[in-house]
Amino acid sequence: MRSASDLTARARIRDAALARFGVDGLAGTSVRAVAADAGVSPALVVHHFGSKEGLRQACDDYVLESIRRGDETASEALAEVLQAATPVRRYLARALLDDTPAAGALFAEIVERTQAWLAAGEAEGWVRGSQDARARAVTYVSWLLAPLVLGDHVGRLLGGDPAETATAVRGARAGLEMLTNGLFSDDRWLTAFSEINDRSRP
Repeated sequence: MRSASDLTARARIRDAALARFGVDGLAGTSVRAVAADAGVSPALVVHHFGSKEGLRQACDDYVLESIRRGDETASEALAEVLQAATPVRRYLARALLDDTPAAGALFAEIVERTQAWLAAGEAEGWVRGSQDARARAVTYVSWLLAPLVLGDHVGRLLGGDPAETATAVRGARAGLEMLTNGLFSDDRWLTAFSEINDRSRP
């Protein structure tokens, strides 16, 4: 059985790693830097996690759990991402850029849940039909997660960190406004891309 202080140290190290990985990525983070941030020795980090890879895995697991438990009333996974703590969102953004296994798994899970959510919306009448439900779900998720991945660029223009709740919600609302009310007043672009899509089919 681990002592309470042992568990507290483990959580403190994990939280320090979460923040450090979120800023510097896996390649730019050292065990020594995480130890310094957590106020412990590098040996204690190794004792708890074995290696930097073990530490990353612990962070991945924590982020997955944090987002999955989210708001139990939310039926859409993206809502849970927006409600997750800022360090979790920042870590997720970096993990998507670094293409970690957990980021890939989480993205796929969000797409699956979003596709099911949109299908339920079609059945209930508040979502329009689509010729390609899978592509719609992937594109929808990509659009709403893009501000996290393009954080520095989006932040400069919106005047806030997209990993922070206020900016994340502002961007999401703008996207949903376009999806709900529409952006274009005629179908010229839809027609053009539909023709390209038809021509590209074997």
